[in-house]
Amino acid sequence: MPPHSKGNFSGGSWQEFVLVGFEGGTKIQVLLFVVFLAIYVVTVLGNLTMIVLITLDARLHSPMYFFLKNLSFLDLCYSSVIAPKALTTFFSSKIITFTGCATQFFIFLLLGTTEGFLLAVMAYDRFMAICSPLRYPITMCPSACACLVLGSYCGGCLNSIMQTSFTFRLPFCSSHHIDHFFCDEPPLLQLACTDTALNKQIMFGFCGFIIVGTILVVLVSYGYITMTILRMRSTAGRRKVFSTCGSHMTAVSLFYGTIFVIYAQPGAVNSMEQGKVVSIFYTLVIPMLNPLIYSLRNKDVKEALWRLGQKQAAT
Repeated sequence: MPPHSKGNFSGGSWQEFVLVGFEGGTKIQVLLFVVFLAIYVVTVLGNLTMIVLITLDARLHSPMYFFLKNLSFLDLCYSSVIAPKALTTFFSSKIITFTGCATQFFIFLLLGTTEGFLLAVMAYDRFMAICSPLRYPITMCPSACACLVLGSYCGGCLNSIMQTSFTFRLPFCSSHHIDHFFCDEPPLLQLACTDTALNKQIMFGFCGFIIVGTILVVLVSYGYITMTILRMRSTAGRRKVFSTCGSHMTAVSLFYGTIFVIYAQPGAVNSMEQGKVVSIFYTLVIPMLNPLIYSLRNKDVKEALWRLGQKQAAT
């Protein structure tokens, strides 16, 4: 038993864990620290810029950008739950308390699941805007948009409560070393000294239901959108719609692709090291890419950035 583990085991479970992080010597750790820090800084700056831009520019006060602002807020919080603690594990303390681990796990699941629901809501918003433009102002009124965002958070909270309660009731007595850079369910289940079949079924069932359900909303929405686009006579109109929807489909593909590999397809990742690499994408890389995807491919956002830059230059 490691020296620092003394006195940290009681009631059939460890009172603190050690985040193993990534393998490698000092040079590898320094390189990974720099990469993680750079990604996190870009994530914070990019998502804060989107939030401020959409808040200040009246031309972006529409349902689509309301949802995009909420997506940026989720990405900012989502990466902030993981990155700061991960950065400290490279050179300082790798220890995380039982309560800290459970809290990180809960918030991580809450925000991650909420983002999945929000991406489905954004697809529905594009469906209503393109396929039912006359009904769109009524259907997607401010109160309806707020309810959809609140519903996304409620869905995320429900999943998070269920997963966290079932995971952290387990006795973690086989080891207290979490072979990951944050508290995630697959490596935590490896530490349990009891049968985890029920937990795996719950994880597969809940994640599978949420992923399949939200993906169906996205696919059905974009199926109707595609048929509507093909009936358009204006080439410029088609190009504009494809540009707007293309950004969202890129974000959806990146998010669900990595989530599906880890949670909805047990055994798809052959080792924890592979799991860590995949986890980097949905916890750090995707929150960094989302504001870039939506800003670089969106004419309205680029124009709003230019106007904000002009205002700053004038002052």
